Amino acid sequence: MAKKKGPKRDPNNSVVATNRRARHDYEILDRYEAGMVLTGTEVKSLREGQANLTDGFGGFASGLELWLEQVTIPEYLNGTWTNHAARRKRKLLLHQKELVKISRQIEDPGLTIVPLQLYFKDGKAKVEIGIARGKREFDKRQTLREKQDNREAQRAMRYRNLRSP
Repeated sequence: MAKKKGPKRDPNNSVVATNRRARHDYEILDRYEAGMVLTGTEVKSLREGQANLTDGFGGFASGLELWLEQVTIPEYLNGTWTNHAARRKRKLLLHQKELVKISRQIEDPGLTIVPLQLYFKDGKAKVEIGIARGKREFDKRQTLREKQDNREAQRAMRYRNLRSP
């Protein structure tokens, strides 16, 4: 018998890393998709599925240029002297209108720019950034409690549907 193959994974449209911690620590108010200025070894490292977004944040420098900082893309193992630094600042590519809108949004106190997901779309590396407000400890507990209640309700409904003829 021939083995059944699963769906083919497209390397040009794949998720590299997600920032689950950001969804726990922040309330996401708005989302944007941005391109990234990367070097060749960074792209190769991303194609291997290596990246870490947990400490990352965005910020404006020198006018309306948005930069992504503290995102770790490890060095490419087969790279030579052209290898990149793992935690360098990376420029984000957005339309001018989006940059103006984001800069106005983060002028409010307590708002920040957080990377949510890093992925390939049509062969180009993209990052989903979010305008976020930090949650307090009781907010985090409340969202965990809501998730748990929803999970228990789903379980009860599933069990009830199995028992009814």
